Formats: sequence, C-alpha cells, structure tokens
Amino acid sequence: MPIETRVRGAGGTVSQTADELGAEVVAVPVRSGPSAPAAEVASSLPFTLDELLELHKAKGEPGEIVATQVRVGDRVRELLLYGVGEASPADLRKAGAALARRGRGRSALVAGVPEGDLGAFAEGALLASYEYRIGAPAPRRPLGTLAVLTEAGPEAGAEAIERATARARATALARDLTNTPAAEKDPSWLAARAGRIAGDAGLTVRVLGEKELVEGGFGGILAVGAGSSRPPRLIELSYVPDGAPDGSGRHVVLVGKGITFDSGGLSLKPNDAMKTMKTDMAGGGAVIAVMSALRDLGVRDRVTGLVAAAENMPSGSSMRPGDVITHFGGTTSEVLNTDAEGRLVLADALAYADAELDPDVIVDVATLTGAAKVALGLRTGALFANDDALAGALTAAGAAAGEPVWRLPLVEDYRAAIDSDVADINNIGRPGYGGGSITAALFLREFVGDRTWAHLDVAGPGRSMAEDAELTRGATGFGVRLLLDWLTA
Repeated sequence: MPIETRVRGAGGTVSQTADELGAEVVAVPVRSGPSAPAAEVASSLPFTLDELLELHKAKGEPGEIVATQVRVGDRVRELLLYGVGEASPADLRKAGAALARRGRGRSALVAGVPEGDLGAFAEGALLASYEYRIGAPAPRRPLGTLAVLTEAGPEAGAEAIERATARARATALARDLTNTPAAEKDPSWLAARAGRIAGDAGLTVRVLGEKELVEGGFGGILAVGAGSSRPPRLIELSYVPDGAPDGSGRHVVLVGKGITFDSGGLSLKPNDAMKTMKTDMAGGGAVIAVMSALRDLGVRDRVTGLVAAAENMPSGSSMRPGDVITHFGGTTSEVLNTDAEGRLVLADALAYADAELDPDVIVDVATLTGAAKVALGLRTGALFANDDALAGALTAAGAAAGEPVWRLPLVEDYRAAIDSDVADINNIGRPGYGGGSITAALFLREFVGDRTWAHLDVAGPGRSMAEDAELTRGATGFGVRLLLDWLTA
C-alpha cells in the first residue's frame, strides 16, 4: 500500500514553518553527549534544552526522544528532542524512523536535521510510515507531512529527498507484494501485477505460462508448481536506459525466487512454519520492485529481472521425494526433499539467463534456507559469490543502504554433499556435511556457467516480527535498497 507520509524540504525557521503548515509537532536534533543545539523554537521555555535532557538522562542516541510542550505562534505544540547519535547515515535513518512513528496521527511535523545524509533520514521516516492492513485502517494514521530544515536550505536537499522517496516507494512495493495473502497472490496474479508495474515504469514484460514452460524445458519450475491447481509462471522484465541502444553497456540479470506459498509440498511443513510462507516470494518481490525504480533513478546498466513463480502445494500431482527433474539446459536434479523447492525454480531461471540472455553479471535473491538464519540471525543476509569484486561491491552497497550482508564461503569440499546416485545433483545436502545455506548455494552455482554471479539468501532479514528502526512488521523488502545502491554506484 502506498506510503502516505510525504517528506519535503522547507526554508526559514522551525517556528515559521510550523505556523505555515499548522504543524502540531516540532523537533530539534540532539547529538551524542548529549549536546542540545541553539534552537529558536525553544526560546519561550522556562528552562534550557540541556536542563531538559539532564532531567530525562538522555544520551542523544539515535531513535531516543524526549518531549515537552512549547508555544509556537498562537498554539501550544509538542516539542521533541530527538537523538541523532553521530549523525551517520545509519543514525539518521533510525532517527527519521523514530520521528515518523512519534508523529502518527498528526498532520505535520517540522524537524531540524543536522548536516549529514538527508536521504537516509528521509528514507527512515518514509519506511517507518509504511503499513499494510486489510479492512479498517489503523486508529492512528501515518504522519501526513514531515518538513525538514537543513543548514544548507531546502534546495540543497531536494534531490536527496527525491531519491530517498523513489527508493522507499520501491521498498514499499516489495513489501506490498510480499505481504499480500496467498489466497489472492498466485503466480498469475504476480505476473499480472508485474505487467502493470512494467507499464508504469517503462519496462518491457514477457510472461511464460505453463505451455511455454513445458515447451522450453523448465522442469524445475513445472515440478514445484505441479501440486497446485494454480500453474507456475516465469516473469521476465527488461529495462534499457534512456538513450542507450539495446545491447550496449553492462547487462545485469536479477533473479528472484517467487514461491507465492510454500506448504513444503509432500515434505509438509508444520502449521506454525507455514504461517509466514506467503512471504516466500520476497526475493521475487524485491526484483520486481528494483526494476520499477531503475528509470526514476537513472540507472545506466541494462537490466533484466527474472521471477520464477510457483506455488508449492501437496496433492496427487505433486513432485515426490525420489523424483528426478530435468532443468532448463539439461542438468538433472534428484528431489530428496520437496521443501527445498526454491533452488529448483531458481535453477531454471539461472540456466535460462546464462544460455539466452548473455549477462555480464547475475545476482539472485531468495528466502532460501533456514540455515542462513541460524548462521547470521534476522538482520543480516547471507552473500555467496564466485567473484571477489562483485562480493565487495554488494557488501559495500548493503552497508550504505542499511541492508547488511555477510559473505559466506562456497566450500569446495562440500560439493560432494549434493552428489546424486541417479542424477547430476541432489536438491539437498547429504547427512554429515551440514552447511545447509552453503550446499544450497553450491546447487545454484551449477546453473550459472562461467558467469560472474552472486547469491543473496535473505531468509532471515526478509521478514520482521516487530517494528525496529525503518522496519515494520511483516515483509521488509530487504535487498531492494542494497541492489539499487549497487546499480547506481
């Protein structure tokens, strides 16, 4: 659902802007220490801001808020002293999120912002304002307008706010796609949504239905979708930069796992493990969302997005443990666990990208393994790559975007874990090796040929169980800002 909050630059003083907008809330930044700046808006207070901070034992930590009331013009308004830490991008992102949450139910909030990454501040505020609800709206609506005043003036921050808004809008789109219940969101629904998004974003779209998948030999996608009455799709979105002829420059292919619901198939998940499985297409949602923002952000690479969409359900037509699948291009895999389905659909898309699209680099994104969550927790994604430069660039982009990833090794000794007695490879590792996220990445590597490739396992950070900084409950859209930072670097 679109983010309702709007961030805009403003000139003059906090008091003047609050009067002009009728803002109920004004805010002053506080750095670590804490150190309260001189603030004209507080001139009518019978105490100093430093005394107020001392009373509350505030430290100026990012996200910390101390409140009082102040008369501005002919009205009493709420005055917030909000912590910005050292005003790093991460600090400002968290501070913006805290202000936006505190402003819920208000029409406008005017905030002074310290020198630093204004885009990160705006992005945090916008993403924290996101909500997904079906039915009655929340009792307190998101903050209407966040007006920001910087030392450099409103014009200086206009471009940063515009880019932050585009990135936040794309992340919200990924969250929307991922949060949509699976009763509505089947592969054909996802393909239709991708088509509408493509029309709005100046992309071309091609969708392979069941007939085309059979004719093309996409055995992995077909096998995973075989148990559902709602057939699979392969969605292909293409972006060519303005003024660049098709085929010029670097060609990047993004591949997303699009399992619209994962019951585990015949290797059935327990009920509690299924409750979040509408979000098992978070990687595919991220790819669609990234594609939607490329033209607005002026990306100069040619980019193709592939989403392998299927619903993994148990039925008389489901794939079975022991089945052997022939993937696009001819590689075969033995199914030892039908709940290791994401790698089966990704394999087809990766092989197709390698054979048909001639990419310079491939990056896939997937909520792939619980093992990645065990290794890295719920805020850091796992990164695997066959190229050090690509791994370094993605790691740097993740750090800048607030979507951290940690590189894990493609351990060659573990390759034997996916050897099969009857096929080229198994879809899960044999007992005795462990490293489930590593063996899954090694499985995917079999399908990329000699291409420069990276795999992002976002099973942990792809969803959140609580509000935390710019994250909201449910889908996080993890990977969207990371990939946009990388593509615009």
